[in-house]
Amino acid sequence: MEQKTHIITLATPDLDAARRFYRDGLGWEPLLDVPGEIIFFQTAPAFALGLFDAEKFRADIAGAVADTRVTGLTLAHNVDGPAEVDAVVESALLAGATLVKSPQRAAFGGYHGHFADPNGVIWEVCHNPGWGVDASGTVRLGEIPE
Repeated sequence: MEQKTHIITLATPDLDAARRFYRDGLGWEPLLDVPGEIIFFQTAPAFALGLFDAEKFRADIAGAVADTRVTGLTLAHNVDGPAEVDAVVESALLAGATLVKSPQRAAFGGYHGHFADPNGVIWEVCHNPGWGVDASGTVRLGEIPE
């Protein structure tokens, strides 16, 4: 198997709330929207985020898990500077997110804040001076300036 991820699909207890938050609140354009089932958003080249109705998700994986809550992970959105972190977190809160961690200097030397979408999915909005993507699309993680 190649070291690639093309789609992350999250079980979503309230698909309508997710749609209102991402599409209506944040202004994201759906790639595919099947009401009552699943909604996909393209979030990067060759990559999509799927939000799948939790009951249909459970059926799709043949009941392999009883608890479909999303825990123990964050989705991250990197931006160009601390002011943009503040602005993105504020816009998410205005769209209906819950503040998890106010934007602040991060232990790694950058600046970040966290919010949860209406279904509890936690997003980190981050300015990481050591984060970069080169012309080939390869992520570069390097030294963070003091």
